[in-house]
Amino acid sequence: MKKYIPLFLTLLLAFTSAAQQQLTDYVNVFLGTSGDHGQLSPSATTPFNMMNLGPQTNPHQHTGYEYYAKQFDGFTHTRMEGVGCTGSGGNLLIKPILNAEVETQLIKKTQDAVPGFYHVNFENGIDAKLTIAQNLGMHQYTFPNANSGLYIDLSFALSNRFVAETHEIRRNLISGYIDTKTTCHAGTYRIYYAIKLPEEAQIQNVGEHQLMVKGLGKSAAVQVGFSSVNEGYAKKRITSDDFETLKESASASWNAYLNTIEVNGEKDRMELFYSLMYRTAQSPFLVSEEDGTFRATDGSVQNEEYKVYNGWAIWDNYREQLPLLSLIKPKTYQNITTSIANLYRFGKKNWATEHETSPTVRTEHAMVVLLDAYKKGYKVDFEVIKDSLLYEADHLDFAAPDKALESSYDLWAMSEILKATGDSRAGKTFLDKALDYKAYWDKDFKDLSKNDVDRMQARGLYQGTIWQYRWFVPWDVNGLQDLTGGAEAFEGQLDQFFEEFNYNHANQPDLQVPGLYNATSQPWKSQKLFREILLDTVVQTYFNDNSKGIDPYVGRIYQNKPKAYLRTMDDDAGTMSSWFVLHSMGLSVANVGSPVYYLTAPIFKEVNLNLATGKTFKISVRNYNKEHFYVKSATFNGKPLNRNWLTHEELTSGGDLIIETADTPNKDWGTKNTFITKVELN
Repeated sequence: MKKYIPLFLTLLLAFTSAAQQQLTDYVNVFLGTSGDHGQLSPSATTPFNMMNLGPQTNPHQHTGYEYYAKQFDGFTHTRMEGVGCTGSGGNLLIKPILNAEVETQLIKKTQDAVPGFYHVNFENGIDAKLTIAQNLGMHQYTFPNANSGLYIDLSFALSNRFVAETHEIRRNLISGYIDTKTTCHAGTYRIYYAIKLPEEAQIQNVGEHQLMVKGLGKSAAVQVGFSSVNEGYAKKRITSDDFETLKESASASWNAYLNTIEVNGEKDRMELFYSLMYRTAQSPFLVSEEDGTFRATDGSVQNEEYKVYNGWAIWDNYREQLPLLSLIKPKTYQNITTSIANLYRFGKKNWATEHETSPTVRTEHAMVVLLDAYKKGYKVDFEVIKDSLLYEADHLDFAAPDKALESSYDLWAMSEILKATGDSRAGKTFLDKALDYKAYWDKDFKDLSKNDVDRMQARGLYQGTIWQYRWFVPWDVNGLQDLTGGAEAFEGQLDQFFEEFNYNHANQPDLQVPGLYNATSQPWKSQKLFREILLDTVVQTYFNDNSKGIDPYVGRIYQNKPKAYLRTMDDDAGTMSSWFVLHSMGLSVANVGSPVYYLTAPIFKEVNLNLATGKTFKISVRNYNKEHFYVKSATFNGKPLNRNWLTHEELTSGGDLIIETADTPNKDWGTKNTFITKVELN
């Protein structure tokens, strides 16, 4: 009998693997890869991997790629998905060539890609396949004749951000480091690399930073290893595994990530869901080595037991992506939290330092993230970084109206952190400073009769209007209601905001506003707005390059195609895709720093959060109709649920939530025991 057990286990594992494979099959890696409609790429990568190996086209968008472009410059190994300022990365260009001609034309004939794999065939007969492992990229080239080669440009980078490089050639191995300016030319990151070429490769310098590789025959395999620490670690990434083994492993890593959330519903909705969920795990990047060694932002080499991450877009993704990860990837999120905390130990700037270990963007609201993690039960050692936190809190920017509200949020977070460390007196001092937001609000945001309230960047605003920024007090919505004239006036002004199409989903400043009805007597209005933004036709009158009234858009925001998002709507390192993932499950963050999620109707029949503890939080829709989005009633673990929110602890403990939907609103559900953020002055 015993000899049949291994066979049974083998069949069981095969069945499980096949089931997971179906989830990656839902992913369209070409979503958002054309124009200014997401700024995404179809590159080969794995979750949270700094190595991002993909096509470099001409022309291209911020990731170095454009879906409709036919001309390719080659393949590069880094990029941050969905970020602005013309992108980040684009390091180490490798171009397959014929007849030792650097100018070999690479004109796309066909292409295909799945998570962890990219393939393109060119009109001249060259075929290229790319796959990935952690900090390791593998190229597989097939040539139409034996007179083939490669052109390598070590100085290549997006937006001409190259700074310096070193390289050493030893037989068929090239190694060194590359320094590059980060996003928006702020700060510098260094990547150590090792390129392994076929044994027969003949390597020669053809420029100050350029190399030519000859003698490859009709096929060639190339490996590129990365490290943020030194060349030795980069060389250790080189593997004896073959291409197919790496490809299968990359697919398995994505299947494991996608299986943390299982949804059941219409196929087109599932395809959109998993294509966007795929985008929620492409940064930050794991930058420490397997033995715990990493290079800190002060340039020093350190060693820690936790896994170290870098590559931040916190001002954007603290709103949606980081809360999502706190739900579905707790071990990873603990390491991300610790990595953010340790920015205060080793050196933190709002944009980037001169010793970054990967492409990165910005870190504003890091203290809000740390507070949120702490309140959700994650470990944060505030005492070790307290002085650095206080220094940052004492040097916040209040120069513009939006900055005043943004910085007040950080002051509130600082006050909560101080209370958590037992320093209630200092906490009260920072809370008083935070409450000064009311004076700033009265000065710039109260009067809506001025002629610039709907103008982008009026009065020095960064990425929004007075109308959009006036709602940004997520930590004290109760106080904000008082400023507007009370609950009824607050609801009326919200109505006006949406009726006049002042909301802008192309950027983040007012991203939380559709959910504000949840803190009023009319939560059903948030239910309607969420469904419209997720799946239905909307009117958008703002984009990131204009004020209201210039070429308004009427249609869907999220679409499963290359021009996926609104014009000028970047995914911003997983922010906007995470918004879709959370809200399509029927969850929305009430306030980062308060471990509470508002509830609405999922767009699926069933959602299962497969928690790391082995438990499941199951969300089911009773009397499901794909067109229904109003909540009629709800039960939680078998008992009626009349409040429209759950805590992080309730979700992560596992359980059953049943939501009954209808085509008309139940104007009583969710109006009692309302969760509204407010300041406790005691």
